Amino acid sequence: MGRQAFERVRISWAGAVALGALVMIVSSSAPLRGVAQVPGAQAASVDPLWPQPLPNHWILGSVTGVDIDSRDHVWVVHQGAASLNRRTENALDTDPPGSEYCCASAPQVLEFDADGQLVGHWGGAGEGFDWPANPGGMAVDDEGNVWIAAAGLPPAPAGRGGRGGRGGAAQTTAPPVDGHILKFSADGTFLMQIGHPGEAGGPDALGALLRPAAVDVDTRTNEVFVADTGHQRVAVFDATTGAYKRQWGNAGTTPFQTLSCITLSRSGEVFVCDQEANTVFVFKTDGTPVREAIVSPGTRGAGSVWDIALSADSDQKFAYVANGQEQTVHVLERATLSEVGRIGSGGRWPGYFFGVGSVAVNSMGQVITGEALQGKRVQRFLVNQAGR
Repeated sequence: MGRQAFERVRISWAGAVALGALVMIVSSSAPLRGVAQVPGAQAASVDPLWPQPLPNHWILGSVTGVDIDSRDHVWVVHQGAASLNRRTENALDTDPPGSEYCCASAPQVLEFDADGQLVGHWGGAGEGFDWPANPGGMAVDDEGNVWIAAAGLPPAPAGRGGRGGRGGAAQTTAPPVDGHILKFSADGTFLMQIGHPGEAGGPDALGALLRPAAVDVDTRTNEVFVADTGHQRVAVFDATTGAYKRQWGNAGTTPFQTLSCITLSRSGEVFVCDQEANTVFVFKTDGTPVREAIVSPGTRGAGSVWDIALSADSDQKFAYVANGQEQTVHVLERATLSEVGRIGSGGRWPGYFFGVGSVAVNSMGQVITGEALQGKRVQRFLVNQAGR
């Protein structure tokens, strides 16, 4: 095939993807493959050419967290080489390289501008802090600082090796159990660590953490909120000093089981995901329960509630819930937690998901998703909010 013919095929294929990758929200009563506009909800179309290709033959590992900063830059944390197969995925990471052309693990923290161009990268072991054995969720505060939860590896079944966090990276020799969160500047300069691996203590150890899955920051009160999975609680610390402030545990009608996310609304509500319980809990910032709801109650396996993000409209009318078990993003009314639609279903094409475990929303209302397990990618959905 000549070069011109090849270029025509490539351009035609890209056009077909752009036309064919429209993924509309489907109502909760419609088949997952159906297409329907839900009154008061949104229609969403995937941008198949976002983000732009990474340099240096870099590829993503299992994505464990995404967030958006004040400039609408997209931040991604992933497991890197630990979640890649060196024979089939990242042969360039071996010594000597097992491939001439492809591929190598990207640095574990990536920053993309709004157009999807990579503009920053860092991550990994450094001086004065403990890089996670297995990273969890991330948050970027209003000052541009990047917070990363060290989610660690869940306890291994007797006689078997562990599998890690939302991404499931296999380990041959277990390191000390992660029990901390990290704070960095936007350029990767280490600022603070709260907690230490292997020093979890008990649930009454106050300042100690055990496999924290996620983190978010309330800049108004200068507090950092942590989904402390191993201790089955929410823990709150001073965002400058790291000093312990308060905590709360089992609440409402369903005790915490496996906390997987934490997100604050503009109105001061704290949204907490309990992945195995398929439940979203909402609290005041002092831990007072407000409401709760089960999402997709029939979900088994790893559960339906992996991460949550709130819409960009002034009232934050909607909540987006990543469901990596059923390969979809649920759309809930924030005030009632009732489901009004879904984005996507299972598959490898743009607009579909495999292990969608992270979700964030930028100032334009676009939804960014990250895929764990073998999904290993991020996607951007352009959302049209009815009545916005």
